[in-house]
Amino acid sequence: MKLYETATCPQLPPVTATQKADILAADRTAEIHRSLFIRVEALNCLETGGRADKAVLQNSLNIAAWNVERCLNPLGTADLLRAQNPDVVLLSEMDNGMARTGQRNTIAEVADALGMQYTYGVEFFEMGLGGPTERPYCADDFNALGFHGNGILSRVTPDAVALIRLDDHGHWFCSDTGADLDQPRIGGRMAVAAILPCDAGKICVVSTHFESNSGAAGRQSQMDRLMAAIDAFAPGLPVVIGGDLNTGNHLPNADWTQETLFAAAQRHGYDWQANADGMTTRKSLLTLHPDRAMKLDWFAIRGGTMTPTSIIPALEPDGTPLSDHELICAYYNVAD
Repeated sequence: MKLYETATCPQLPPVTATQKADILAADRTAEIHRSLFIRVEALNCLETGGRADKAVLQNSLNIAAWNVERCLNPLGTADLLRAQNPDVVLLSEMDNGMARTGQRNTIAEVADALGMQYTYGVEFFEMGLGGPTERPYCADDFNALGFHGNGILSRVTPDAVALIRLDDHGHWFCSDTGADLDQPRIGGRMAVAAILPCDAGKICVVSTHFESNSGAAGRQSQMDRLMAAIDAFAPGLPVVIGGDLNTGNHLPNADWTQETLFAAAQRHGYDWQANADGMTTRKSLLTLHPDRAMKLDWFAIRGGTMTPTSIIPALEPDGTPLSDHELICAYYNVAD
């Protein structure tokens, strides 16, 4: 598995009927998963689109990070983001061609509504329609594309972008992982990175999503791989990582303080101090009865400074939830 890929396209190519049949018929092993993974072009490139309205960003930029839980409501999602006036948005769990979200390219719709450029990568190709709370939203009995992933919105066109794979062993495909395998999927946790021009030079921003169904050691391994890829892709640049790190998931009492990824990142020069106290999950349209509140969403920076993070309720004006994760925002100062 390469540290990162830089191929881009204006529209991710669909998975072929032959590939789908092979996935359904395949033995659920890591070796088979890797062979299938390599064949799916959409898992190995990034979709780019939208439009940028600035040539460069100012040295103080407003950055948002948000796991939007499939993005059932792209326009409502855009409205909440617009109210924060972000320069950069780091998004995760964005559907593209899934029946549960009306077969829409959700990140493209949010980018269009905000007048921003987008870069999108596929975390999983999903062949199923989703879990029990998702299926009532499906008007179709098929997925047009079956893509689910992470992305970046920005007010400038990136100088370079990268797709960073954090695993390829098929945690949600193989029969020996303990994951829910009722919905066949291939892919793995990943990040999207972009180098953006600012008045003071360049900055690397990273949207990522770590594994929920693992322990602390698994997530630290993903953090280690992510930092190595960033060092290779954007050597010497200031870095902002934002996203759902699933901290505390599958740990006793959902205790995020037991995660080792924080100290691992600190040893590589990253700072977590801007993150505000408070949980970042909530009840939503799809997560009806959460059994615990968790602190999953974070910013980590290397170089520059960041103001204290705001945790913004993921609600429409009438109180309807937009996600099971709150939106987090902060100002990052490149030159400090």
